[in-house]
Amino acid sequence: MSILFSNPPWWENKESRGLFRKKRWRRGVRAGSRWPFTYIGRSSPDKSKTKDYIPYPYFLGYATTYVANKIGKDKVFFRDSIALSESYKSFYEYVDTIKDKIEYFLIESATPSWKHDFELIKEIKKKYPHFKIIVAGPISTSDQAWDMDIIHSILKGEYEKNVMKVLNGQSGLIEHDLLTLEEMNNAPFPYYDKLIYDKYYDGNPIPMNQLTPQAHLLTSRGCPFKCIFCVWPAAMTGNDPDGENKRSVRQYSSEYMDGFIDQLTNEYKFEAIYFDDDTFNIGNKHTQEISKVAGKYNIPWFAMCRADTCKKDTWVTMRDNGCKGVKIGIESGSQYVVDQIVNKHLDLNYTAQVVDHLRSLDMSVHGTFTYGLPGETKEQMLETKEFIKNTNFNTVQESGTAEIEGTPLHTLNKKELKNYPGASLNADYDRQKDGGKKWQSLVKSLQEN
Repeated sequence: MSILFSNPPWWENKESRGLFRKKRWRRGVRAGSRWPFTYIGRSSPDKSKTKDYIPYPYFLGYATTYVANKIGKDKVFFRDSIALSESYKSFYEYVDTIKDKIEYFLIESATPSWKHDFELIKEIKKKYPHFKIIVAGPISTSDQAWDMDIIHSILKGEYEKNVMKVLNGQSGLIEHDLLTLEEMNNAPFPYYDKLIYDKYYDGNPIPMNQLTPQAHLLTSRGCPFKCIFCVWPAAMTGNDPDGENKRSVRQYSSEYMDGFIDQLTNEYKFEAIYFDDDTFNIGNKHTQEISKVAGKYNIPWFAMCRADTCKKDTWVTMRDNGCKGVKIGIESGSQYVVDQIVNKHLDLNYTAQVVDHLRSLDMSVHGTFTYGLPGETKEQMLETKEFIKNTNFNTVQESGTAEIEGTPLHTLNKKELKNYPGASLNADYDRQKDGGKKWQSLVKSLQEN
């Protein structure tokens, strides 16, 4: 048995953008992104340029070393074409070099990329009919009729153990089977490809935009909160499409993370570490322990956080151990939207106070917001604009709300959800699957005020 873990190319077309209307390629990111989307990048096929947003493909990376540990490194292959900014021609040229060594081909996909990916899958099956194609990622929660003449297996949720089930003879739709906390902390570290380890990049929070290469890491899996649009806790690290079940968080031990960071920094010269957990700072004990581990390596680090899940003293511990900035997911500047539509229950007044506190610690703060939520009015979107204006962020991210399989937002199309009383879908609601494209359609409307 042998397998290729693949994050294939995703290019769309050239679009004019900017002052001089220069045409650039619209490219997509899928594996490693909680909300796969497309954007106008700097790179073009086979011509990689720095500072395009490219997340590390966490589930692919962990599954690669997990399976290699079971069946042997010589039987496991990994190809991140997104990080390579690889053309389709170059991708197929690579696959041609290993086609006789490969039995299984795995692709991680989600709703925004699925139309593209399925066409690619059909082409791969045509070129390499002996490949047994495995589909993983949020798209696995789809209730569509799967073409089993083309697709061998569909894996729900994080897929280390489920890949091994397929390699040992199972096929078809395989339900969630997550690593236990003990299994997670005893698993091998995720795969890093020496050819592309320096290609992963996120420009926020600053000054991470000036620091490369970057190590993108997880210190936990899962999130207890039930934001209506959030994909991974609903579809990957849990199975909760209605947002009504208990969601768990499994945190890597400080010993595991110390060993991981030690290995990475010995093999590569990273200039920044980014902890891209769903929520890095859940609980003071874990946050402080990981902060002290990170502080040993004297590398600037950053993290994805929530404003109200740790004490103010814990932010100080983070700062004292090298944390230079954080992202904080806020979603809306309307308290009604935050509580009744998103189901985040985050006090916006307290959040503004935390932002001031972080700035006083000389830490940068990047706020993330989404527009076009189900039931959200234009006036509420403008409240978000006002909140951003009146809060001391260094930078902000504004995007359109994408509807992705496996989330409560997708379920809302089928039934009402009790935890989202303000959420509603009317005939005018834009069910766009690509948040980047949805944001483009919203910008003009919001600028008219």
